[in-house]
Amino acid sequence: MRKLIAIIFALAISTSAQNDFSKVEIKVEKVADGVYMLSGAGGNIGASIGEDGIVVIDDEFAPLVPKIQAALKGITGKPVRFILNTHYHGDHTGGNAPMAQAGSTIIAHENVRKRLAAGTEIKKFGKPTPPAAKDALPIITFDDQLTVHLNGEDIRAIHFPAGHTDGDSVIFFPKANVVHMGDDFVTYGYPFVDVENGGSVSGMIAGCEKVLASVPADARFIPGHGPVSTADAVRAFVKMLKDTRAMVAASVAKKRTPAQMKQAKILGAWDAKYNGKFITSDDWVDALYDDVTHGKTGKEQYKPHGHATEKPKP
Repeated sequence: MRKLIAIIFALAISTSAQNDFSKVEIKVEKVADGVYMLSGAGGNIGASIGEDGIVVIDDEFAPLVPKIQAALKGITGKPVRFILNTHYHGDHTGGNAPMAQAGSTIIAHENVRKRLAAGTEIKKFGKPTPPAAKDALPIITFDDQLTVHLNGEDIRAIHFPAGHTDGDSVIFFPKANVVHMGDDFVTYGYPFVDVENGGSVSGMIAGCEKVLASVPADARFIPGHGPVSTADAVRAFVKMLKDTRAMVAASVAKKRTPAQMKQAKILGAWDAKYNGKFITSDDWVDALYDDVTHGKTGKEQYKPHGHATEKPKP
């Protein structure tokens, strides 16, 4: 599973890569009344489905859009009215253009549009990603939060800055008691923090703790990658982030270099559960070292500065 995710993510950010999606199946899971999770070969898709139509959270890869549309039609014949992107990475936004061409309106944080429009580079994956096509760009953007009132639900997108990237949105379905976390919570092991594009470990910790404090204890969580999870699983993830960061911070205080930390295997207590082929223990040491030495703290990130609301026409 970890190897598959690594391959998928690498392909997502390399437009020159070719992949055969013909054998990918889109699996549909009902998470709560009116809320579903679709999983295929990219980030998990969330969907609010009801009388007013469909709101989709993320859309994987362009070649999978016909399969995604078919899966949604298996639930309802209503149109996909809105797409909410949780962040800019290609395994979550790759289907934007064909979904927009089919009539959906794309919504995201302002930084998602900026990064898609400008193109990005992540050195870990070797090749820069060129600017996205016009149809792939969100046409409604927001700074702090936005609400889509549809299907009897107030679907809230809240910007949690400097987490997985600098354009992350966590999506709340308050009535259904479900949260789509994007890649600020994943279950495949140590997470990827896109430091080059505004991400930080401290911001990821702050965002997850903010979510946990904002929802009931029995809320269900759709991770960016992995199965539907509980609040306990998110708490365990946050504990790992904080404990491993504290370990690296203690080593920094002793003037140890990242190379020395890796040689000493300071994350050995966590590696059995979290070390993977995508984000290895050594990768995670580097991310933590960056955060400890000059990362954002996350402490002052969540002061509201306005509320944008898009009220769909009936």
